[in-house]
Amino acid sequence: MDINQPNSSSRFSGKQSKPYKGKIKLKNLKDQVIVITGASSGIGLVTARMAAAKGAKVVAAARNEEALQQLVEELKEQGHEAVWVKADVGREEDVQRIAETAISKFGTFDTWVNNAGVSIFGKAMEVSIDDMKRMFDTNFWSQVYGSRIAVNHFKERGVPGALINVGSVFGDRGVVVQSTYSAAKFAVHGWTENLRMELEKEKAPVSVTLIHPGRIDTPYNEHARSYLEKQPAHVGMIYPPEAVAEAILFTAEHPKRDMYVGFQAKWGAIVGGLAPRLTDKAMELTLFRTQQSERPSRSVEDNALYEAGYGMHERGTHVGWIRSGSWYVKAAKHPVLTAAAIAGVGSLLWNAAAKSKD
Repeated sequence: MDINQPNSSSRFSGKQSKPYKGKIKLKNLKDQVIVITGASSGIGLVTARMAAAKGAKVVAAARNEEALQQLVEELKEQGHEAVWVKADVGREEDVQRIAETAISKFGTFDTWVNNAGVSIFGKAMEVSIDDMKRMFDTNFWSQVYGSRIAVNHFKERGVPGALINVGSVFGDRGVVVQSTYSAAKFAVHGWTENLRMELEKEKAPVSVTLIHPGRIDTPYNEHARSYLEKQPAHVGMIYPPEAVAEAILFTAEHPKRDMYVGFQAKWGAIVGGLAPRLTDKAMELTLFRTQQSERPSRSVEDNALYEAGYGMHERGTHVGWIRSGSWYVKAAKHPVLTAAAIAGVGSLLWNAAAKSKD
């Protein structure tokens, strides 16, 4: 059987004989099989490479078959185990096939990363309804399909696994020009929170994490459908895709509710809730111009909304200060040490202030 086109008709029922007792403990990454959607470029590509380098077996899924083949060949040449699955995650049967391929090749999977996504840049009243529906298929419904399949698999086998949904800073706070993307990510956030609570109540063996990336340097802007005159791009402070991959792989081993990538992601969620009108005005003032470059926009037909975009590119064509990593992610990985460091700095400042008064 061709493992990239499995003929299995099995489905996951989600039956669980009894609640999982004790604290959820996830496998070390080197002992895991990890499924990654949207693996042909950007965050998914970086995550696949980093996961393989840490010893995980990788199941890479995307629409770009050529890029997937190239990625898997690259990983195998480096001595890693990997398999590719051509799949349109907006189709439930394709997502089911990803799981069947993982089980056919490796017998199981331990972490499922719902990462695939695409954006639309255009004012809310200008984007077509068909485009909106297509985006929700890719950005929201794909995460529902993946979540249900992963959860049912973990419950059936009775061994803890990790479900990791990739959201967005724009899923915590609305944004101009990307209304449909933002709305879809809001839906992902709501779905993830509800699912997490229900699974925790029934003591299911599933760790559910929501990743909140800030503005990330990926080909996301080039793959987007654009209604703008100028080419979409992040302008300003931008974080590398490696920072998101670091957060994803950390939560594949350590159960965690949320991971914010970049201080701007956490800040947006907090300030947007505490001062919504002030945030409205700030976004109206800045985000029309900081979401597009000076280049003419690509054709509205030249995008990855309906067809696969180009693959094997980790970075995009953004303009600004591209950070080397996210200190916020590193702090979240080591909360006790971070708290101790902050307390130590606070103590030094307090003592210095006290001495200056003497």
